Amino acid sequence: MTGGRDGGAGAPPAKYRALLAAVIAAIVAVSATIYVGVSSDLHGDGTRDRDTLADGRGGHRNPAAPASTGTWVSSWAASPVGGEPGTEMTGLANRSLRNVVHTSVGGTAARITLSNLYGQSPLTISHASIALSAGRDGAAALSGTMRQVTFRGRTGVVIPAGGQVTSDAVRIAVPHDGDVLVTTYSPTGSGPVTRHTHARQTSYAAVGEHTEDTTGAVYTEESAFWRYLTGLDVLSRDSGGTVVALGDSLTDGSTSTVGANNRWPDVLSDRLREAAAAGRDVPRYSVVNGGISGNRVLADGLGRPAENPSALKRFDRDVLGRTNVKVLVVDLGINDILRDPDLADPDAIVGGLKTLVDRAHARGLKVVGATLMPFGGHRGHTDARETVRQRINAEIRAGRVFDAVVDFDRALRDPYDPRRLRPLYDSGDHLHPSDRGYTRMAEIFDLNDLKGGAPARL
Repeated sequence: MTGGRDGGAGAPPAKYRALLAAVIAAIVAVSATIYVGVSSDLHGDGTRDRDTLADGRGGHRNPAAPASTGTWVSSWAASPVGGEPGTEMTGLANRSLRNVVHTSVGGTAARITLSNLYGQSPLTISHASIALSAGRDGAAALSGTMRQVTFRGRTGVVIPAGGQVTSDAVRIAVPHDGDVLVTTYSPTGSGPVTRHTHARQTSYAAVGEHTEDTTGAVYTEESAFWRYLTGLDVLSRDSGGTVVALGDSLTDGSTSTVGANNRWPDVLSDRLREAAAAGRDVPRYSVVNGGISGNRVLADGLGRPAENPSALKRFDRDVLGRTNVKVLVVDLGINDILRDPDLADPDAIVGGLKTLVDRAHARGLKVVGATLMPFGGHRGHTDARETVRQRINAEIRAGRVFDAVVDFDRALRDPYDPRRLRPLYDSGDHLHPSDRGYTRMAEIFDLNDLKGGAPARL
């Protein structure tokens, strides 16, 4: 064939046209395969599935990971609160830390997220494991369930100061409403240790590398908080998404019985599962706890990074950072009232809540909000603060803040003195509920409010 580049040549013979068509078809097919392979690894918001490191650098998938038969959801979560006092210089070197966590939904595989948010130096985790608990008390693992956890195919990982990492997927049958043991070992000092205080769950520690110990006999140290571990995801056939409960100590479960898993998000998870099993048309969602005791909508704690950061500051991490989130439940505002050295501005608190809703809507999340419960009789209660609470609740009930409302105030207040908790629901400090009160909070939830997504923008 001859001819200039300006198109002076005639049409190519039929055999060349056929060859050209075949080449083009092959290119299209390969491109489609590449596109499907890449796009199937993306969430609807454009972020990648977290089968590898959570720092977004990608990497090869774990060859031992199970096939994608189900949906990845968060089954348990805890928000990092601050650095552990006494670990600033040496961390917890040469210690195996066995965190005990309670699942919302089950699955056929699991992966964990570890945080070094409050560390001032890189954290080396040389070994990690996951297993089912042999019972509600103790550090023993159920026989046959111990699994080694890897990170990009390796047994160890180094987490930079201020960073976090998500493990490879591990084949393990995780039950719903069950206890899971997640154990890490660090051979070298790195502090402060990132933790979640007020776990209302006993965890354990042992000297030396015992991550795959099944008897639990070496775990002689008890801990009232979770260290490093901030998330447990499962590959679930029963759940299509995650509900995040963003709150303060009333969500964190302060004053609830240790080890009983009676925080209101725990009970709400049980209600959803039982309703689905009974054939009701309810969302099949997991429920994870995003509560931090003392948390506020507007103000941070001290330090850099801030300990107990405000809900506005931690929103991306503790809500959007969870896996496959569909619905947000917000129960916040009491600490903004109680901890303001001056009288809190109800309009500023409501404005902060509305900002949370706007940010959730921008990611397609529906938002259910709770009224603020009474705290009459508490040492911080005053008539002026009561007026602020009532003004915030009036805005919430009027539908000017959230997509739907759960009225914790009306459900738990004393009918004879509405400024106080009903005695049956009061833990005794006149602020936090009793176990029965936490159960009541979950019982009054209209499960239909968890359906649907963010309202369409006009």
